[in-house]
Amino acid sequence: MTDPDFHRIAIVGVGLIGGSIAFAVRRMFPDAIVVGVDTDDVVVAARQLGALTHTSTNLEGVRGADLVVLAAPVQANLDVLSSLPDLLGPSTLVTDTGSTKRAIVQAADAFASRLTFVGGHPLAGAARSGIEASRIDLFERRPWVLTPTTASPRAAVSRLAGFIRALGARPLEMEAGEHDRLLAFTSHLPQLTASALMHVVGTTVGVEGLELSGGGLADTTRVAASPARIWTDICTTNTDELLPALDRLIETLTELRADLNDSRPIDRLFESARRWREKLK
Repeated sequence: MTDPDFHRIAIVGVGLIGGSIAFAVRRMFPDAIVVGVDTDDVVVAARQLGALTHTSTNLEGVRGADLVVLAAPVQANLDVLSSLPDLLGPSTLVTDTGSTKRAIVQAADAFASRLTFVGGHPLAGAARSGIEASRIDLFERRPWVLTPTTASPRAAVSRLAGFIRALGARPLEMEAGEHDRLLAFTSHLPQLTASALMHVVGTTVGVEGLELSGGGLADTTRVAASPARIWTDICTTNTDELLPALDRLIETLTELRADLNDSRPIDRLFESARRWREKLK
């Protein structure tokens, strides 16, 4: 894309993901207007860093946008969505970047006659949050899931997919329920596991004990630095899929605990883990 399909883009929530989208847009389409909607300190910092051309501290900033990206935590996106039909025209395309999709897709379907919405989730991120952690190359070669419904116009899906490709990502379509089921295992379970592990180790051995830890603990718990408020929303909007994922992990750990004196099941577990780890991109 040499010319932006969206000339005015409003990003609601200018943190890691929203800021990275803004930076990528500014690189690919330097003439595009990029409006950041967030608290005053966030949008001021984002503009000073060069991510934004315009700023707003309220939702009036989305007026006139060709594309609105909801890049706040899941519950905040849901709250904002309900206000958008009164602020936008039918030609404006709205998407989100939330890590769970069923709740917002269902909410958007209720406004289908007044709002053009295509759910989205870029599968990229970092352990740290905030505009300071954003990167211009965050989405390069990464999958970006789109979760259209029967109410999503195909032309809107195609436009959004083209925009995503321009940012360097690989768009792919998936049903919202399937997205939430898979992400419960590939993203949400690892986060809960890493956070629980870091909590157990830290509260048991303390700071002095952590000084004796090797790279394994640091590698395994990298995402434990993630902010809780984002994950609270993810857990509450994907509880039904997270429960069987947690059950499966607990079952495996319980079996491992019972077999600590038997090398054969331990060998099988480690060999299986090694094979699957080799397939992980």
